Amino acid sequence: MKKLVAFALLISLSTPATASADDGKPKPGDEIDMKPALAPEGSIVLFDGKNLDGWERRKGGRPEWKLLEGGIGEAAGGDIFTKQKFDGHFKLHVEFRVPRMPQAKGQARGNSGVYLQGRYEVQILDSYGLASKNNDCGAIYEVASPLVNVCKLPMVWQSYDIEFRAPSCANGKKVEPARMTVFQNGVKIHDDVKIPVDNTRSGMGGDPCQPGPIMLQDHGNPVQFRNVWLMPLKP
Repeated sequence: MKKLVAFALLISLSTPATASADDGKPKPGDEIDMKPALAPEGSIVLFDGKNLDGWERRKGGRPEWKLLEGGIGEAAGGDIFTKQKFDGHFKLHVEFRVPRMPQAKGQARGNSGVYLQGRYEVQILDSYGLASKNNDCGAIYEVASPLVNVCKLPMVWQSYDIEFRAPSCANGKKVEPARMTVFQNGVKIHDDVKIPVDNTRSGMGGDPCQPGPIMLQDHGNPVQFRNVWLMPLKP
């Protein structure tokens, strides 16, 4: 019996871990990176890996994020905001990669986020294989769960394409809420969702009738980003 137990332990230690700590066998394709989507003509390049000149820290000053080979930025030293602010109707493209943190749980596992106008977060997290809640990867944070969990394995490149409509305002007051349609890895996970709040948790807040920046969150985990661009759309 002791020999059988020892043999089973040896097999378990020698088997490579391919999925998150909570998961079983990964689905085919979940280990394949999303192909890079370079900024199309007419878009505004926010991050191409060369520098962070168009960004600043929450309290001002140069970002402390790491610039890595391959046009990659890695979260470190606090949230970063675009110096440019945006309003109206636009599409935001973001490519991201969460670290593999099998010993961490819940919100401590590859946490970051993309904030539209600095106020409305689409969550980034290692939520592979989970029944998604409104604080998992792909969620509009604490507003709406994704329609389907299409996360890839940690350490695999993923993408968001977020079509955003800023709140409609009249005489300086909001009359219609912000709205989002979100594609993750090419699959629609939110369909024209109304956002009833003016600020999701950890957002910058402020007047929802005013333009705001794009924010990438540093939640203490080495989440990586590449190819961040914004395309203005017609009203």
